[in-house]
Amino acid sequence: MIGTLINVASIVFFSIAGIAIGSKIGEELKEYLMKVLGLVVLLIGVEMAFETTNFAILTLTILTGSVMGSVMKIEERLEEIGLKIERKFEGSKFADGFVASTLLFCVGSMAVIGPIQEALTGDSTLLMTKAMLDGIASLALSSALGIGVAFSAIPVLLYQSFFYFTALGVREYATDLLITELTATGGVMIAAIGINLMKLTNMKPGNMLPSLLVLPVYLKIFSILTAVMS
Repeated sequence: MIGTLINVASIVFFSIAGIAIGSKIGEELKEYLMKVLGLVVLLIGVEMAFETTNFAILTLTILTGSVMGSVMKIEERLEEIGLKIERKFEGSKFADGFVASTLLFCVGSMAVIGPIQEALTGDSTLLMTKAMLDGIASLALSSALGIGVAFSAIPVLLYQSFFYFTALGVREYATDLLITELTATGGVMIAAIGINLMKLTNMKPGNMLPSLLVLPVYLKIFSILTAVMS
């Protein structure tokens, strides 16, 4: 839970800083810092992915999950929901800042995978990285949209806490193999986010989210096949 609390504190701190000095920081520097952090996120994702014990299962899981997500158009639907909410509150500077930043900080794979990883493994590295990303974004947004950005820390806390405590509740039923492969699967999605932050291409990591649900099924099938063949 410490990772989410640091994430929330980062949003509040940098939002206040953005109101005070954000306008003095050039857009070019902000964009450069986001790309640098994108490189860090990419490396973290690759490191997580290499924890897999079976690249065949990892590949099959990501491909299946991505196909499911693309058919369901998860990424597109999330973007549509965001646009509808923004249009509903358009006109109020506080609401604009609150809604825009809430969507930015919550609608994404890191907000889901980070709390789950921390709950299952105790590793908050991903959420610490997200805290830095959200901090820079808060600095930029609050300089234009004001204090509403800081209040987005509340839904971020509630949203990420939901995934943290849900994962914590099922942790005793999760095998070491499942935790390892969940970490690796999440790593591929995190690497995709890093690529997007560096503006190399648009990977649509949201469409990969069904992979987290597909993975346990493939692990069960693999264990049955292994038992039969032995």
